[in-house]
Amino acid sequence: MQIGVVYPQIELGGDPDAVRRIGRATEELGFDHLLAYDHVLGAEHAHRTPTLTGPYTEHDPFHDPFVMFAYLAGRTERIGFVSGVIVLPQRQTALVARQVADLDLLSGGRFRLGVGVGWNHVEYQSLGQDFRTRGAREEEQIGLLRRLWTEPVVDFTGRFDRVDRAGTLPHPSRPVPIWLGGSSSAALDRAARLGDGFIFGGRSTNVHETWDRLRDLVSAQNREVGEFGGEYAVFGARSPSEAADRIRAWGEVGGTHASIVTMGMGHSSIDDHIEFLADVASMLGLPGGSDPVAAQRPTPTEGRTP
Repeated sequence: MQIGVVYPQIELGGDPDAVRRIGRATEELGFDHLLAYDHVLGAEHAHRTPTLTGPYTEHDPFHDPFVMFAYLAGRTERIGFVSGVIVLPQRQTALVARQVADLDLLSGGRFRLGVGVGWNHVEYQSLGQDFRTRGAREEEQIGLLRRLWTEPVVDFTGRFDRVDRAGTLPHPSRPVPIWLGGSSSAALDRAARLGDGFIFGGRSTNVHETWDRLRDLVSAQNREVGEFGGEYAVFGARSPSEAADRIRAWGEVGGTHASIVTMGMGHSSIDDHIEFLADVASMLGLPGGSDPVAAQRPTPTEGRTP
């Protein structure tokens, strides 16, 4: 099982130093990947019709995952990067294809694209997309992305996109995995039909039972269950030992990936987040877990102007 870290964006105030240090700590502590959430805009929740039901507001900072991962790709050598998840239907499909291809190339094939439909209708409106058709649009986009990454010229006419004999070059160095996220039955069904894996996020309940259900759906599509991945973002662990136990339990039910969430635990500094990660790494026997100080030690080139 691969074990990663969720970037604690809403508790670090958009601090560029936090991006660098959390990214470096993820690698030095022996974790496999760094996962980041996506929101282009935060919106006030008061007096909305329909209401906004998600957990984030205009006060919560987010970095663009593509930009942040491109930056960290140049400061790390080994860890993978995961968007968990890009709100795909509110973005232009061809532009996402270009961004993902470049990020995967420049990182040396270390990017996994997680996509979802989101919940913020204000964000959709601001980006010029229809919130009501987001599920259908995501399905169409997934197929189009794969064509744009592999075919020299694409001629495509769909319900939402038109590509008139055009292509994106360079292509990614390998098929970029597309994992889906969400909490609805529709999201599970869509993942079983179209995805390479599924990311269970903060709203997921009964994760082990839902994972069993999802694998049954994958099998019903005549797809190989063993080739379909499942990532569990471990929220709300009260201690490093609880986080480690929940990760082990996820592996025992066939989970392929897990990520540790350090948000919501009362950490007041970057050091607090890294110390928690170091304790979990040690309990899981990761190679850097015994030396949390090393995970924060700057390299000789850090701090210099390129």
